[in-house]
Amino acid sequence: MAHGPAKGLSRWLFTTNHKDIGSMYLWFSFAMFFMGGIFALVIRAELFQPGLQIVEPDFFNQMTTMHGLVMVFGAVMPAFVGLANWMVPMMIGAPDMALPRMNNWSFWILPFAFALLASTLFMEGGAPNFGWTFYAPLSTTYASDTVTFFIFGVHIMGASSIMGAINIIATILNMRAPGMTLMKMPLFVWTWLITAYLLIAVMPVLAGVVTMMLMDIHFGTSFFDAAGGGDPVLFQHVFWFFGHPEVYIMILPAFGIVSAIIPTFARKPLFGYESMVYATASIAFLSFIVWAHHMFTVGIPLTGELVFMYATMLIAVPTGVKVFNWVTTMWKGAMTFETPMLFSIAFVILFTIGGFSGLMLAIAPADFQYHDTYFVVAHFHYVLVPGAIFSITAGVYYWLPKWSGKMYNEVMGKTHFWLAFIGLNVTFFPMHFSGLAGMPRRIPDYNPLWADWNMISSMGAFLFGAAQLLFLYNVVRTILSGKKATDQVWEGAEGLEWTVASPAPYHTFSTPPQVK
Repeated sequence: MAHGPAKGLSRWLFTTNHKDIGSMYLWFSFAMFFMGGIFALVIRAELFQPGLQIVEPDFFNQMTTMHGLVMVFGAVMPAFVGLANWMVPMMIGAPDMALPRMNNWSFWILPFAFALLASTLFMEGGAPNFGWTFYAPLSTTYASDTVTFFIFGVHIMGASSIMGAINIIATILNMRAPGMTLMKMPLFVWTWLITAYLLIAVMPVLAGVVTMMLMDIHFGTSFFDAAGGGDPVLFQHVFWFFGHPEVYIMILPAFGIVSAIIPTFARKPLFGYESMVYATASIAFLSFIVWAHHMFTVGIPLTGELVFMYATMLIAVPTGVKVFNWVTTMWKGAMTFETPMLFSIAFVILFTIGGFSGLMLAIAPADFQYHDTYFVVAHFHYVLVPGAIFSITAGVYYWLPKWSGKMYNEVMGKTHFWLAFIGLNVTFFPMHFSGLAGMPRRIPDYNPLWADWNMISSMGAFLFGAAQLLFLYNVVRTILSGKKATDQVWEGAEGLEWTVASPAPYHTFSTPPQVK
């Protein structure tokens, strides 16, 4: 058997190098981001004006389902796992991940899971058409045979996530450099440690609920069928017990990224490091006791509504602590506004807007009015697009010089930011208004009353989509022909958390930062 480094395709197929696997995760999630984005643009094109013009209602429903599934499981989660693969070993001074072969496996099963999911678009009966939450008994009774393929795909994605999480926990707990105690780890490592525990706790719940669906479809059980003694509301309880922690799985690593970037460009240590760690842990704990705020309208007892309402409001407290700490870190700092910092500041502002609308939705009697309207769509997109997508983008710009040894084009990066920022707000802010005016979610046609807001949203969506093409071009151009990055990556910035040549960052500076 030949020895030495593998070449060509075998290098990527059999690699156990955390950097290679991190890169594959990131490119895969980028591809899924574009695929999910195309599904979203089909939705927005159809809703550009009232009346059915481009797609049939059933295909429209398939697009809403596929958009949600691909963005959540294919774009956001693998991107964060990719960033963790790249950065966690370097940040804790480890040579690689603890379980490198499992690391390879957890990536390579993902493309097959999503190929399975995407293939349902070409099967008889079409892709799943019941929304990304796949509520039973709709998904088990009236759906096509492709639901079985969807269930298998979800199982594979879940297995990938669990393996990735076990790997991250094993790496962080066992492979830190001498002297790096838990409370000296960068916040990105802390947020991923906590996220990994969330993944291990909730992914089996998702596997359980889709297995119960499978039994209902093929083996004559009635878990969710009232006619057989089952309960459709049981599905919602089990799904949202997975689904709400899942939302925090998609946002906690973002907190870690932003907590690395803001101190760098404010030239100050992060304010309140320990409170950030405790706030992250508090959010993770509380995420398990708020799931039924998605279910205020199903007829749960008043006591239950009150418990879930207060628990949901309580989760705003540790989140507020984080926002306060980021703003205080920037306060009186010697700030510069390179591309990663622009995305991070936009993250703080827009994520806070999403948090405020979330507080509105937490109020049970008010939620009766907002539920299943476009107001909810506006809320969770204000959390997930500036929250997850902007933070991932900020992290890529911030660490790209470290990964590639080359510097991206700053003007192009800032252009990407402003196009994405404007596109995002033009897309999703009007949805608050159309939702408050009563427009339901997941409808391919609508009352002309909501036409103006929909037209504006659709125009914003295409602008946001176009901005991502610029991002792709900038990243590829940097890797192929970017200028060599110097030790001093960000011009005029001293006292950085890291430079290209430096070891992993700590959360404090060894010397007070100097500014030219």
